[in-house]
Amino acid sequence: MSANDTTSRTATQSLRTADGERLQNVLSHRGIASRRHAAEWIAAGAVTVNGQTVYEPGARVQPERDEICVRGERLSRQKEHPRTVLLYKPRGLICSADSERGETVCDLMRPLFRERLVPVGRLDKESEGLLLMSNDGELTHCMTHPRYGHTKTYLARVAGRMEESKIETLRSRLDIDGYIIQPVEVEVLKVGRDNTHLLAFTLAEGRNRQIRKMCSLAHFVVLSLTRVRIAFLKIGNMQPGEWRELSDSEVRALKKPLLCTSPHAPRQA
Repeated sequence: MSANDTTSRTATQSLRTADGERLQNVLSHRGIASRRHAAEWIAAGAVTVNGQTVYEPGARVQPERDEICVRGERLSRQKEHPRTVLLYKPRGLICSADSERGETVCDLMRPLFRERLVPVGRLDKESEGLLLMSNDGELTHCMTHPRYGHTKTYLARVAGRMEESKIETLRSRLDIDGYIIQPVEVEVLKVGRDNTHLLAFTLAEGRNRQIRKMCSLAHFVVLSLTRVRIAFLKIGNMQPGEWRELSDSEVRALKKPLLCTSPHAPRQA
């Protein structure tokens, strides 16, 4: 171990017992990343506090006083005004704050807002539709924790022979990459004579590329996939690249456990 590594590890030990907030929580509350991703970044050595690399997600910091940098970018000592935007993500954009793999949704939003907005959850590069962008760590937690019961609906245009047994397969507890998924609500919206069909999937959880992998197991090929609903937020007439800011009443509703399992919107103030 080098002298620098020893110094960093010692700094982490001192931060662990200091007063303040957990570093992992600070990054989450500032909307930098979810708590899980923040912990991964910290463990990978991507976060420094007062010039020292910190490897412990539970290290205690005082964000109003300490200089915290994530991947070389300094975190503001002042909390940003919480802002949440509903974006129609176009196909081809990556849901990440890291632009090394291509153009991201953050690249799309960065010129529009002073605040640093990051994606809440993910939508794969080939898919399109609704995506929340936010710097509100509490909202991110509420949207990703199962306790809050948020469901999402997707429209999938698929190719393959339509058989009832295939739909029953899609509705069953499938093994996706070694994980047994929860049953998914699947509705056949349109059966095409050319063996292309329109299906609606409503999920209470979302694994990586889950719908595409489900369809593959049922011998369907996904031609297009669009997320049309998040909780009570619907796509309506939005077009790719369009966005709108959520109202305070919508944000409050999303933060209430088990309130938003229905696709019906609450009354807005």
